[in-house]
Amino acid sequence: MNFSIQSIYNWYRDLLRNPKYRWWVVAGSLLYLVSPIDISPDIFPVIGWLDDGIIISLLIAEVSQIAKEKLQAHNTRADKATTSTPTSVEDAPVDVKAVQVE
Repeated sequence: MNFSIQSIYNWYRDLLRNPKYRWWVVAGSLLYLVSPIDISPDIFPVIGWLDDGIIISLLIAEVSQIAKEKLQAHNTRADKATTSTPTSVEDAPVDVKAVQVE
């Protein structure tokens, strides 16, 4: 089994983007940050903080990206709703039943 940093990142990102597991991953990441048990203990000054920094960076980046996409989708829906409804009589479509005259 071949592990790479990119495959771990993709797995983490896919779990965060899955609405079923999103809050479990967020809670697990936050628990990992405050837990004394991790890959490299915080007793070692720089190395111990490095894994925590990577986890918090990934978490903030992905959650902010998800929030940005949801906000853009919400704004797009709101724009479509406001543009489809006429705002004044001049903008309202006129339905004309035309009859051909011979």
